[in-house]
Amino acid sequence: MLKSARKNEEKDPEGRMPLVEHLRELRNRLAKSLLAVVVTTIVSLMFYKDIIQFFTNPILQAVGCDLSFEELQETGTSTCARIVQNGLLSPFSLALTVSLTSGVVLATPVWLYQLWGFIAPGLHKHEKKYSLAIVGTGFPLFLLGAYFAYWSLPKMAEVMLQFSIIGSDNQLPLDELIQLIQRMIIVFGLAFQLPLLLVMLNFGGVVSGSKMLGWWRGMVMGITLFAAIATPSTDPISMLALAVPISLLYFVATGIALLNDRRRARRDAEGPADDEASELDLTPEDIGEIESVSATRALSAQPDSDRRRDPDRVNGYDDVT
Repeated sequence: MLKSARKNEEKDPEGRMPLVEHLRELRNRLAKSLLAVVVTTIVSLMFYKDIIQFFTNPILQAVGCDLSFEELQETGTSTCARIVQNGLLSPFSLALTVSLTSGVVLATPVWLYQLWGFIAPGLHKHEKKYSLAIVGTGFPLFLLGAYFAYWSLPKMAEVMLQFSIIGSDNQLPLDELIQLIQRMIIVFGLAFQLPLLLVMLNFGGVVSGSKMLGWWRGMVMGITLFAAIATPSTDPISMLALAVPISLLYFVATGIALLNDRRRARRDAEGPADDEASELDLTPEDIGEIESVSATRALSAQPDSDRRRDPDRVNGYDDVT
């Protein structure tokens, strides 16, 4: 009975609810997100070897010791690398780490949707539209950055192994290699969020599109410097593979910001939307002028007979009454 009555209750159209209801909704959404992460982690645990091979095979194909001498000469390296695992518990801990990381990534649509469902009722109509577009754009941009990291890792490994002693085999601990791959993916993925961050600041009124356009020289230089640091190899191709896409995305973000500035100017000229409160006029006014205007209106509304009988009384009342 209580459940049916609770379902029949009308919800606030603006999404307002008591604090206890907010906490209950937060608990439910966190539980759903955690359940999705647990399920995807279990699935990833069944295929964790395939996941590890997916990330390490490109590196082994570039610098692996299973290559022949001719193949090593073709790659331009005189040394090779072998992947090793140290310790009895290392394979098990590595399997858990890879599975949990993969589970969080695979469950991203679920916990992003739950996060959106929790904050959306408190947003205006246009804020819901923009925030949904930002969330829907941020994840593909992160995947694009992860792809560029995955593409540049073999080339980085080739350059790094050139510093090894000639004729020696370089042993790569698998756990350290996986951590390096994860750091590269996170760094590249977050770097591709820079244009999205600038768009968010523009939509929030912090940065204008004209300022972003004026920063383009410094931003291109900073992006190039960041690409040179984030890609340890001296290969210019790897550096340009990171710098060029981010620079292009920066100019795309600048164009979006300029269009948003024009749209905001037209909206300010038209006035606030239906679900927004208009700005209050906080300009101070002279109290004496307000009282004189009120008295004039009251005298004009007073009957002529009352004004002729007692001119000091307004609407039948004097200063005392």
